[in-house]
Amino acid sequence: MRIAVQVEPGAEAPPAVEYRWDEDTDILSARLQPGPQGDGAAGSVEVAGADGSWLILDLTAGRINGIEVAVWPDVRKRATLEPPDAAETAQAVVRAAGPRGQVTSLELSTPVLAEADQSERTIHFRLGDQRRARTLRVGRDLLLDLDAQSRIAGVWLLNVPPFPGEA
Repeated sequence: MRIAVQVEPGAEAPPAVEYRWDEDTDILSARLQPGPQGDGAAGSVEVAGADGSWLILDLTAGRINGIEVAVWPDVRKRATLEPPDAAETAQAVVRAAGPRGQVTSLELSTPVLAEADQSERTIHFRLGDQRRARTLRVGRDLLLDLDAQSRIAGVWLLNVPPFPGEA
């Protein structure tokens, strides 16, 4: 998995995360509110799992602004699933983005593993092989795991609302 990011200081209080379920397609979107400001590419990084799953990282001003789960991998449920306690608040700038201001799109294939707590309010996606990682808080309820080379190793979605019609 080779989505390298540059870590930039984040606001003291991380931005809120707005979740939206599309009932017809089961797509879950998580967007930062307010989104990042500044110069840089707008576009997306599409992560295709070996099982046909799709995660899309949305970019605004070169920074990760949201995550969309377009096709769900099989989700392994755990009795509990706790995100890492030590997560520094930061912004993640995708280094693979094109020239400043250019709309860019990048597609990568890698194994994707999804796990969730029993209520599916905490969901963790592991991208690529399991490896040691540190965790960034890019939004109040959106975390990224980065490996030693500052490549995205995982995505945490916290406080996910239930799918419409489910309690």
